[in-house]
Amino acid sequence: MKPEQIVGPELMDIYAKVQGGQRLTFEDGMRLSTTQNLTGVGYMANLVRERLHGAKTYYVRNQHINYTNICNKFCKFCSFYAKKGGPAPYEMSIDEVRRRISWHLDIPITEIHMVAGINPRLKYDYYIDLVRAVKESRPNVHVKAFTAVEIVQIAQIGKVSVEQALSDLMAAGLDSLPGGGIEILSPRVHKELFGKKLDGEQWKEVARAAAKLGLKQYATMLYGHIETVEERLDHLIQLRELQDETGNFLTMTPLSFHPENTEMADIKGPTADLDLRMIALSRLMLDNFDHIKSFWIMNTVPVTQAALWYGADDADGLVQEYEITYLEGDFGNKSQSLTYENMVRMITEAGRTPIERDSLYNEIVRSEDELRPKKQLQQLAVAQV
Repeated sequence: MKPEQIVGPELMDIYAKVQGGQRLTFEDGMRLSTTQNLTGVGYMANLVRERLHGAKTYYVRNQHINYTNICNKFCKFCSFYAKKGGPAPYEMSIDEVRRRISWHLDIPITEIHMVAGINPRLKYDYYIDLVRAVKESRPNVHVKAFTAVEIVQIAQIGKVSVEQALSDLMAAGLDSLPGGGIEILSPRVHKELFGKKLDGEQWKEVARAAAKLGLKQYATMLYGHIETVEERLDHLIQLRELQDETGNFLTMTPLSFHPENTEMADIKGPTADLDLRMIALSRLMLDNFDHIKSFWIMNTVPVTQAALWYGADDADGLVQEYEITYLEGDFGNKSQSLTYENMVRMITEAGRTPIERDSLYNEIVRSEDELRPKKQLQQLAVAQV
């Protein structure tokens, strides 16, 4: 089938830009956002994806630790923070964090991802000790921790600048910042849904401070709530401009809003159409981002498999104890971890080539023994006896 038959006459001028490596405009993005020809949008996003990465699809062996669910921001879209009729409050001690890490010492995890609520009772030293404890427990792991809103809180509680807080955390072992903290760069949505958190300009200042210190970071966008199509595009273009300025972002992850157990439970949940469109739109608009990730926990495994043909080159990771969106067992069959075998199967079934990576996208090649957890090897040995 010829490209014009897939893309259609209404998108052929955008196709020409994509073929020529030209930057797309806001108006181009609006047409990609509203056309009924999702297949054509995905086809163009896949051209960019394969130009950059061929059939490679990256994944990481990671563990999530959410050290507290006590939060004073009360975001309307959040089901994670402790509240009446909701999750019971908790605050992990440093020893508890060490214990959580010990649960998976049989798996060759390369990344620990830590984010949590904004708990005003936690002291400055707690955050420093938290990072140190991870490094002591797993010396070679990459610590990806603290959204921009957490960084601002840490700086405020320590009565230091954001730059000083970042420097102290890096000295303790912080290796990169995750996305999040702003959700979507819209003053209107900020005021209505998460007004107690930092605003867009404050978020950008944290990003600039991290870039100045050489601390790599990731980008996200929460979509599917009250934002408009125009606000989604504006978010992507603001990210693109910030990346032009700093060159510090590694990956963009569009995150679909799940309304279960939030103050916005009356909103319909995400659709595969919107999830795939946001992956494709991110790939086409963010020409200065190397990677686009489909977060399989939010998008589901089948949608993530399709997303690998709609612009995504990253399927995230094996993931342990993810609690931010929903707890395991809630809201149907939504598994929160994949074995190595299932991750590889998910990618290969989609017709792509699985590539294990570290947090900075260096490829990792392991021996056969390393590919299976030690517990699994021990069970195999017992079975053979």
